[in-house]
Amino acid sequence: MTSDLPTVLHAEDVRFVRDRRALLDEVSLTVHEGEHWALLGANGAGKSTLLSLLGAYQHPTTGRVEILGHRLGRVDVRELRAWIGHVNPHHPLRSARTVHEVVLTGATGSIELVPHWKPEPEVTDRAEELIELLGLASHRDARWPTLSHGERGRTLIARALMPQPRLLLLDEPATGLDVAARERLLTSIDLLRNARPGLTSVLVTHHLEELPASTTHAILLRDGRVLASGAADDVLTTELISACFDHPITIEKSGGRWAARAS
Repeated sequence: MTSDLPTVLHAEDVRFVRDRRALLDEVSLTVHEGEHWALLGANGAGKSTLLSLLGAYQHPTTGRVEILGHRLGRVDVRELRAWIGHVNPHHPLRSARTVHEVVLTGATGSIELVPHWKPEPEVTDRAEELIELLGLASHRDARWPTLSHGERGRTLIARALMPQPRLLLLDEPATGLDVAARERLLTSIDLLRNARPGLTSVLVTHHLEELPASTTHAILLRDGRVLASGAADDVLTTELISACFDHPITIEKSGGRWAARAS
């Protein structure tokens, strides 16, 4: 079924080779505005490589990748990345900045605050709005070293949203979180997606329990190839997940969320 919504991401017959090894082979994907994709696969399946292409940090060896209507290889990727929010859980911040300050760095695209930079009132207001939206109001002045992994994750999502991107890429945002922190993070992502219906996102994970209820589509990678792609309920099935991870796994869905257990 063809969508009438604008195309945000389009990859066609993508191959990515490094050290004579194909990390991706014949990968095709189309993502439309307002869709929220899950990207799943075992370790080494090619998830991080594909996400780096979708974020304009790598170019395919062969094939075509179009992001927000611009083809890689024919666009200034520095300008293109301004429209992409990329959440990296290994954010390399070294100083003891507050949550508010870390979120503000999203406006300048820097790790640290730019010296002598004074944000405009609308920029400060947007930072406050995002801090509230991500459930961080009580931690606004808390400093980075004192934050839990979950609080850092939500801070980085707010930071990524500062430039008002059209595309949000989430690279294993729930890694290292306990159950309570994971649930707070996923609730925040659901609230964010509901508040910004035009936002498109791709979330990488190994675990179905880490998928928000607002997930609309999924793509499964195995050995650098697409095993399945489409509506989440059609892809996240016992048969396909078992084939993707090469192990018998039973998939159940309850309350809009997925769970996996060994068969």
